[in-house]
Amino acid sequence: MIGPLVAMAACNFAGIGLRAVRGARETGQVVIGSALGLYFTPLVAREVLSYWPLLLAGGLFAILLGVLGGWILRRATGVDATTAFFASVPGGAAEMTLLGERYGARADRVALAQSLRILVVVVVVPFALTYSGAHGTDLYQPAPLPLHWERLAMLLASGAAAGALLARLGMANAFMFGPLAVAIALTVGEAELSSVPSELSNAAQVLLGCTLGARFERSSLQSAPRYVFGVLASVAAVIVVAALFAFLLAALSGLPAATLVLAMAPGGIAEMCITAKVLQLGVPLVTAAQVARVLVLLTSTGPGFRLLRRSREAT
Repeated sequence: MIGPLVAMAACNFAGIGLRAVRGARETGQVVIGSALGLYFTPLVAREVLSYWPLLLAGGLFAILLGVLGGWILRRATGVDATTAFFASVPGGAAEMTLLGERYGARADRVALAQSLRILVVVVVVPFALTYSGAHGTDLYQPAPLPLHWERLAMLLASGAAAGALLARLGMANAFMFGPLAVAIALTVGEAELSSVPSELSNAAQVLLGCTLGARFERSSLQSAPRYVFGVLASVAAVIVVAALFAFLLAALSGLPAATLVLAMAPGGIAEMCITAKVLQLGVPLVTAAQVARVLVLLTSTGPGFRLLRRSREAT
């Protein structure tokens, strides 16, 4: 995933103007969501549910990360408070851009900051964990299933249909949540499915990497260099604070610190969960924490911003 991401971004920064294939992101998410769902055996699902206070704490902490990142971005660049806030909330990039525009934020600045956040987190966090030696500390494994092409096709088709339905209902990250929910439900129910071959998972990562890299354009960096540097400083600070919070949770819960670093990292759901899968770092827990973070942010960012704005106006 990181290779195509960096290659696409570098080509676009050089002015080539590459674009991802239409539907590449959704296709990649269907495969990754289905593969991640296979980790949720009945035993693992019960164990993950027992960590609900930690998952809730992570979701609420993400709100504080958004406030901190927005404050740093505003101080560093002078951008208005509304744009700085929505540019820094670690939720879905498209969702935060649309939500910010609704409240008067500059949509182009929010989109640029959100894309840079995901790029930096996806590149920095996996490399940091890999070269720290944090590999294979957890024993979670997907359900032991043979590769069965017909059942795999049915699993992916069911996930894609669920994603399409959620997308039609207006849900964010629909093609990630839909297949993930279908695969989890079938795995928890001990249905006979199929494993997802590594070659297919790798191809899905290539699609996701190309989609992320295609978001960047040379003109966006040239038009606001100070803003870009401010975003990078803000993201760096947020990554450090999230890592410190993960170490605190690890000390309190006894869970591996590397797993919680991924669980609390302010990146994309698919990207952080792929890293957990590759490094064998508590895939179910990381997946549940990342999903909880996005759900908390999507449901609370709008009302929370309105409350903050009213309190500021009152004072």
